[in-house]
Amino acid sequence: MDEEAKMRTCHLLDLPWEDVLVPHILCYLPLQHLVSLQRVSKQFHNLIKVYLSNCRTFHLFPTSPCIPREAFCSMLKDNKVLQNLSLQNCSDWVSDKELLPVIGQNQHLQRVDMSGCACLTRHSLVAVSLSCMHLQHLGLAHCEWVDSLSLRSLADHCGGLQSIDLTACRQLKDDAICYLAKKCSNLRSLSLAVNANITDESVEEVAKNCRGLEQLDLTGCLRVRNQSIRTLAEYCPKLQSLKVNHCHNVTESSLDPLRKRNVVIDVEPPLQRALVLLQDVLGFAPFINLQI
Repeated sequence: MDEEAKMRTCHLLDLPWEDVLVPHILCYLPLQHLVSLQRVSKQFHNLIKVYLSNCRTFHLFPTSPCIPREAFCSMLKDNKVLQNLSLQNCSDWVSDKELLPVIGQNQHLQRVDMSGCACLTRHSLVAVSLSCMHLQHLGLAHCEWVDSLSLRSLADHCGGLQSIDLTACRQLKDDAICYLAKKCSNLRSLSLAVNANITDESVEEVAKNCRGLEQLDLTGCLRVRNQSIRTLAEYCPKLQSLKVNHCHNVTESSLDPLRKRNVVIDVEPPLQRALVLLQDVLGFAPFINLQI
């Protein structure tokens, strides 16, 4: 009887690791829970090691604790199949020393987010461009080390890029953005926000080369004017979202045609803005017949 009961008992670790546990169970657990699970026993440690060497996505939630340098290097040292890499929870310390080996052995990366990683240098971006030929999505927001040469390298080698966030990459000027637009014509989402170097030249080149563009963020691009917004409206029929807040030279005359196409714009029409200001002053919204 004992023998029969023993045969009916099945423990979690008795299930096939690579066929069942790794692809169908562990993939649903947050990364920080997997790290904790490693400490349970030697068997669990070996199981998590197998999982980490085969996982396609390395991503911690923004609310998760910052991952230590040693843990990052240990978790990714055997992985050669990553497709999605997010460094948000490592941004305070991650440098070229830790990142370059990971990039070098993961040539199938499709999505990389290096946003806010102030300790990296242009060498990391060049490494991504040379190793990750299938890259589709790249986050570089607030990476002020991104320069024209490293962006040109990216454009030369990653022509299939679909989205890139260059928010606050203040070294970049029109020449680099124009080069990117010509080489990466499949771009659907682009952020050039918070960069006073960007002018109509960049926006027009993006519009004429990236006809499938759906989202464009120009927040705080003070030198962008109506001319380029009109070009955008003409050449980008798939545009869904446009951000032009704090672009003081962009007026309703260029935005109105886009509104009529139901493009979502982060700036209210002048009348609505006036009503909001009036409501703030009076404490209530006056009735105005808009059909007059």
